[in-house]
Amino acid sequence: MTTRILFDEKNRCLVMLEGEIDHHNASQIRMKVDLAIDTHCPAELYLDFSGVSFMDSSGIGLVMGRYRILREYGAKLFVTNCKGSIRKVMQLSGMSRLAEFVDGNFEGQFERTNKEGVKNEEVQSVK
Repeated sequence: MTTRILFDEKNRCLVMLEGEIDHHNASQIRMKVDLAIDTHCPAELYLDFSGVSFMDSSGIGLVMGRYRILREYGAKLFVTNCKGSIRKVMQLSGMSRLAEFVDGNFEGQFERTNKEGVKNEEVQSVK
């Protein structure tokens, strides 16, 4: 599982997930995303599932937990590029009540430097 966390000048955060999300790696993903939220307090968090090939219930927990944290900050959660069975599982579990589901290529919007002037690739890349 690879996770890239990018920021932009509009106080938004994009988390690009690649690989499988299961109980073995979900806690590591949660820790990294929570650190980004606590450190930067983004107004919007985008969880990009375009690179996710498998997800068990830990992925649902990942989304639900980030929703709860973001709600405390008054921030919005977006689930992006969720396809096939992963999208179906998300919808059946009621995630559409917690997050807005959107599709599109958001990475280009986050390639700029973040608000601290640090290049995004230097901020966090997790394996």
